[in-house]
Amino acid sequence: MGNFQEKVSFIWDLADLLRGTYKRNEYQKVILPFTVLKRFDCLLEFSKEDVLETNDQYKGSVDNLEGILSQRAVDKEGNDLGFYNTSQHDFESMLADPEHIRENLEEYINSFSSDVQDIFDNFYIKNQITRLSKANLLYLLIQKFSETKIDLHPDVVSNHEMGIIFEELIRKFSEQSNEEAGEHFTPRDVVNLMTELMFVENGYHLEENDNLIKKIYDPACGTGGMLTSCEEYIYKKNNSIDVALYGQEINEEIYAICKADMLMKGMKSERIKGPSSSLSDDQLSNDKFDYMISNPPYGRKWEGDKEVVLTEAELGYEGRFGAGTPRINDGQLLFLQHMISKMKTKEKSRIAVITNGSPLFTGDAGSGESNIRKWIIENDYLEAIVGLPDQLFYNTGIKTYIWILTNEKPEERIGKVQLIDATSEFKKMRKSLGNKRHELTEKNINNILNLFNTFENTDNIKIFDNEDFGYTKVVVERPQQLNFKVDEERLENLYSVNQFNKLAESKKKDLQEKEEEINKGKQLQAKIINTLKNIPNNLVKSYNEFDKLVADEVGSLNIDIKPAFRKNIVIALSKHDDTADYVTDGKGNIKPDPNLRDTEKIPLKIDIDDYFKEEVQKYYSDAWMDRKKDKIGYEINFTRYFYKYTPPRPLEEIEQDIKKITGEIQELLKEDFGDT
Repeated sequence: MGNFQEKVSFIWDLADLLRGTYKRNEYQKVILPFTVLKRFDCLLEFSKEDVLETNDQYKGSVDNLEGILSQRAVDKEGNDLGFYNTSQHDFESMLADPEHIRENLEEYINSFSSDVQDIFDNFYIKNQITRLSKANLLYLLIQKFSETKIDLHPDVVSNHEMGIIFEELIRKFSEQSNEEAGEHFTPRDVVNLMTELMFVENGYHLEENDNLIKKIYDPACGTGGMLTSCEEYIYKKNNSIDVALYGQEINEEIYAICKADMLMKGMKSERIKGPSSSLSDDQLSNDKFDYMISNPPYGRKWEGDKEVVLTEAELGYEGRFGAGTPRINDGQLLFLQHMISKMKTKEKSRIAVITNGSPLFTGDAGSGESNIRKWIIENDYLEAIVGLPDQLFYNTGIKTYIWILTNEKPEERIGKVQLIDATSEFKKMRKSLGNKRHELTEKNINNILNLFNTFENTDNIKIFDNEDFGYTKVVVERPQQLNFKVDEERLENLYSVNQFNKLAESKKKDLQEKEEEINKGKQLQAKIINTLKNIPNNLVKSYNEFDKLVADEVGSLNIDIKPAFRKNIVIALSKHDDTADYVTDGKGNIKPDPNLRDTEKIPLKIDIDDYFKEEVQKYYSDAWMDRKKDKIGYEINFTRYFYKYTPPRPLEEIEQDIKKITGEIQELLKEDFGDT
């Protein structure tokens, strides 16, 4: 289409009309829905008379009028448009009646079929019509959209071309709104890479299969860019494949954009669901998909989904979240589980999803995050992770990672995970767009694909067994050995004992009674301290011996000091001492010292007893493991696997640089102030 960019530029320039009435980041609230409206107006033209006649004929006399009208709304080839309009008005007739343009436009919008009305409701177009009308801009806008330069008639602009125009407008608006763009619009270069990686078929080739139906899904579909990228990829390989795109979006306006884009491309808009969260309101709960691709929100709370998610998690693996739930401030791993739940059971499914670094390593053994990683890896879903360069997105400069998952790995990848370091594969942009300063060129994408297909260890590729990411977190205990003494320093520790402090607290509401009770408590505290000072001021290395001394003294006070309180007094007067007797319980078992308690992360492939002997008992011979507290954890410490040591510069070299810079500074000072 030779005039493609001309139409994009002309529509884009309509924003000049809005300047003053709308802020810059609000232009899309008008331009996008009116572009959709104009396209629909052009598409309806061919069968408009037939639709109106049918509506007049059957209105009020049949139950399924919408189905009948949908069959009448077709293009020149007889293909269903997927929507209709029963109004007598169109853009031309509305311009002919400028005095009633607002009323006629609202009547026109209200006459669309329900799916289109859903789109315009989520665009809040009626609010914009009111605003434009008050600013005397409505007629001018309709007039501008009726000029020949913006002719969007299907004879001039095909569905595919219209999709490109609309996508280009979305991209430009997203770039203008950098703070929000990354939430709904993934840069095209990143989408292209994800698409290519998802369709690396490892022996299964799209071009070798005819008359297939491929279902593609994005649970956080935004404007639908990832879905259409997949469709374009498949059609380039084999246009005989029937591609069905499905998605769900939570943001109302973005949902409307995506649904409208699908309709304008001649696709079934009812497959785009929303506006609601796919985590708590899965509107495609019975569907399974061949391919899934998504850029779920990073670090966003899933508090609004909490009730439904936790209820479903209680179902175990009968629900979507049986592996666990992550902390409330980041739902990325919930989206990952959700997508895995939609894999086909008897056919191959593949997933490409992009995340930040958090899902790779956040969460200790036994946490929700670790348990989810454990489930994914032990079920052999994870095929590869690609580490991308930073500064690829409009609203964040952080590094991101593409996860590739499948339920049917090729033989050589079974039980394996491939990590790819592609952090150096980028080109600096001449002009940054928000935080996006790097881009992936076609060469960069091809280089990354070559790395993926090179299934062997190199500087940028690491091949691991699934078990390599797992570890057992073992609790290591050391015996409690304490010495005891009554001196001023240790007596001060009593004020860190909760029961001791509470002696001088009061819940009385009356101020006088409150003060009296506090003073009485302070006197009791002083009495306990003075009584403890009766214990000889020498070092005791036996817990039982010192406990008896304390019991004898405080027992003489005739106050109710419970054994737990007395124990805390004894501990407050203690210090660790490797030469002291072991502290034992009533059965003579050595008690562990909670202050010396430690943990060890022991890789799954290493024998725990051998590791303990070599790494712990060699240094602490009396240490032991509390194996009842063992926890299995999984983490993917991507950076550590590709860490390259860079030795510090020699001191002589640094010293020479300092001397050189100092000399340059002195010369500059001489030029400015002359010799002094």
